[in-house]
Amino acid sequence: MKRKITLIPGDGIGPEITEAAVRCIEAAGLDAEWDIRHAGGDVMEKTGEPLPPDVIESIRKNRVAIKGPIVTPVGSGFRSINVRLRKELDLYACVRPCKSYKGVRSRYENIDLVVIRENTEGLYAGIEFKKGEKATEKIIKAIKDTRGKIIKKDSGISIKPISESGSKRIVRFAFEYALKNKRRKVTAVHKANIMKYTDGLFLECAREVAKEYEARIEFEDRIVDNMCMQLIQKPELYDCIVLPNLYGDIISDLCAGLVGGLGVAPGANIGDDIALFEPTHGSAPKYKGKNKVNPAAIILSAVMMLRYINEGALAAKLERAVASVIRKGEAVTYDMKNDRNDPTAAGTKEMADAIIGEMAG
Repeated sequence: MKRKITLIPGDGIGPEITEAAVRCIEAAGLDAEWDIRHAGGDVMEKTGEPLPPDVIESIRKNRVAIKGPIVTPVGSGFRSINVRLRKELDLYACVRPCKSYKGVRSRYENIDLVVIRENTEGLYAGIEFKKGEKATEKIIKAIKDTRGKIIKKDSGISIKPISESGSKRIVRFAFEYALKNKRRKVTAVHKANIMKYTDGLFLECAREVAKEYEARIEFEDRIVDNMCMQLIQKPELYDCIVLPNLYGDIISDLCAGLVGGLGVAPGANIGDDIALFEPTHGSAPKYKGKNKVNPAAIILSAVMMLRYINEGALAAKLERAVASVIRKGEAVTYDMKNDRNDPTAAGTKEMADAIIGEMAG
C-alpha cells in the first residue's frame, strides 16, 4: 500500500535536493505517493502568497511531509515560511540530530547529540512592534507605567512568551524521545539567572517533568552561554539537549559545526500527530540549478522520516548507504572534498546516484 507524503520542493536549491531525496527514499524501498505542493519566494511572485492554503491542507491530510529549504528574507519581505508552518500546524518540537560520519572533515570525532528545540514560543513567536508605530509607543508607555523601566522611543520591540504548558510538553517530548531512542541523559538549557520569569519558568517546568523520569533518564540543566563553551570543550558529556526556541536555533547550528556543518545536519518538526522533515541549511539561491549542492542533509532528514513512519529497516538501509558514500569520499560534493576545487567532486545528482548504488549493491 502506497504511503502518501506531502512533498514541498522549496526554492533555490530546494527542488534539486528534494529530487535527490525522493529517488533515495524510493530506492530504499518505500512505496510512496508524493503529494507535491509549492511554497516560497517563487510562489509569492506568482500568487502574492508565499504559503498557499493548499500546502497546509495537504500536510494536515497526509500527516507527514518532507520539505526543501525556502528562503527567508532578512529584515523585510514575508515572514519565515518555516516559522509559519510550525505555528499553524503546532509542530512544537524541532529535532536536530548531530552525528559524526567518517569522512566528513571536522575537529571532532564520535559526536552523537540530539538538539530538541521548542518551536512555537519565545522570541520566534513573531510578536513584534515596529519602531515609531502607535502600538509600539503604547507598549513603551505601559512598561514605564507598570515596571518603571525606560525604553528608548526609537526602539523596536519583540515579545518573548514562554508558557508552562509549552515548556512542559517540549521537555516531556525530550524525555520520551530519549526513552524511545535509548539515550541516557536530557540537559535543559536556559538563561534563568537573568530572565527569571520566562527562562525561569522553563527551568522550573523542566525540573518538574524530569522527576517523572528520574529512575530512567538522567537530568541536568545548563546556562546557555556556559553550554556553548561546554559543547566546544567536552561535547562527549552531553546527549539530548532541550531548549527554548531561540537558544535551540543557535545551539543546533553549533552542534552541526561539531560534525562538519549544515551539509550533514538533518531536521524534523514534530507535533502530536503531524511531522515535517527538512534539512537545517538554507536555500542557497546562488547555487540554484548548478547540480552542485550536497544532498546529504535532506537525505538524512528522509532517514528520520522513515523512522517516524515505522520503516526502521528502510531508514537503517538508507543511512548506511549515505555513511558509506561519505566514508569512501569519492562520489561526494565539493564541500566534502579536502580541496573544495577538486575537479573529481560529484554533483547533487551523482552523489544521490552513488547512495542508490550502495543500496543496490
